[in-house]
Amino acid sequence: MPPVTTGPSQVATWTTTSDRSTLFYKSTLPLNFQAPVGQNPTITVDTTQTYQTVDGFGYTLTGGSAQLINQMSATDRAALLKELFATDENNIGTSYLRISIGASDLDANVFTYDETSTPDPTLAQFSLAPDKVNLIPVLKQILAINPTIKILGSPWTAPTWMKTNNSFVGGSLKPEYYAAYAQYFVKYLQGMQAEGIRVDAVTLQNEPLNPYNNPSMTMSAQEQATFIRDHVGPAFKAAGLTTKIILYDHNLDRADYPVTVLQDAQARQYVDGSAFHLYAGSISAMTNVHNAYPDKGVYFTEQWTEGPGNFAGDFNWHVNNLIIGATRNWSRNVLEWNLASDPSYGPHTPGGCTKCMGAITISGNTVTRNTAYYTVAHAAKFVRPGSVRIDTNVPGGLQNVAFKNPEGKKVLIVLNTGGAQTFDIKYRGKVATTQLASGAVGTYIW
Repeated sequence: MPPVTTGPSQVATWTTTSDRSTLFYKSTLPLNFQAPVGQNPTITVDTTQTYQTVDGFGYTLTGGSAQLINQMSATDRAALLKELFATDENNIGTSYLRISIGASDLDANVFTYDETSTPDPTLAQFSLAPDKVNLIPVLKQILAINPTIKILGSPWTAPTWMKTNNSFVGGSLKPEYYAAYAQYFVKYLQGMQAEGIRVDAVTLQNEPLNPYNNPSMTMSAQEQATFIRDHVGPAFKAAGLTTKIILYDHNLDRADYPVTVLQDAQARQYVDGSAFHLYAGSISAMTNVHNAYPDKGVYFTEQWTEGPGNFAGDFNWHVNNLIIGATRNWSRNVLEWNLASDPSYGPHTPGGCTKCMGAITISGNTVTRNTAYYTVAHAAKFVRPGSVRIDTNVPGGLQNVAFKNPEGKKVLIVLNTGGAQTFDIKYRGKVATTQLASGAVGTYIW
């Protein structure tokens, strides 16, 4: 047992257990640093070894998520958004959002901002109107709570008249419309800015190697290099846009894709980094891409939880691979897919994801908190944007990652993948002795 201590606690502890008996609970037991005594497994936190800076943790605010939130009563919606985006009290401090440029498969129907029966290369018909119903109003309410939240935009498809198959599903961008599509991004970013919404970064195609979703579009690495080098990069520069351009946005089994684009020096000058999902491949591939181009960021932008899910198994996997795994492999963010769904995993397009369980389930004004809510909470509330990852060892089954936040506080996130365990957190020669049940996660702040 840890030694009994009295007085105020030096270390704040928030825990979630795999049996859900404790859910993002702030411990009332004092935890303090003292001289080491026993031979417990020890996690040593070293602030002198630093790694990447963190942009944030959060979710994809799909069109469907925004629709469900917007349909709530004003009072319930305000309370939910405060809980999700504020950092005080028990609010979880979501600090990063991904949104779709046009429809994703988790919108009620498919659309782009310039869907015309004949080509419109001057984009005369371009309009953000579809997003003004739900997405933009909800984003404005979120920005009122957290004006500095980072937003990433990703398209699922170009307008159908720009595509080789004239369809929302599959096909690729016709070379003669590369310039028009680059201007489509410019108009989108300028239109959002006019609404008071600054988009921090864009990827150029969600899952460019997946032609099966509704909507979807393929884009090879060579096509993406050409698109950035000759069109998007110069167009952003000409428009005075500082929005980051992030590559790829697909699975880690094809880390060769972003590396191929980055090998093009002319394209590379416009690129901030590469984004990944983990439906295939290994999270460690992020380090390979980082090592190949250490001056470029890596980002983790999507992972679903399949409904109805298994809380213990899903929570363990997501914390281990994403919150700990992605950040230990240089990721500047972690985003779960998606923020909200209804009890039947809607809304979604015909042919879109039918089992994507939101971080929350919204039924009318009733909110149920699911796995991804707690996964993100354990990091987002404490590891604020501008935090820097610091060094730790991994003793046995105590998977972990640590950060120093902008206030100078240390944040250690630990997942116990073994049996119930007493362990020491060592910092500057002193230890704080604590314990975690099997499958539990603890976030420790001092």
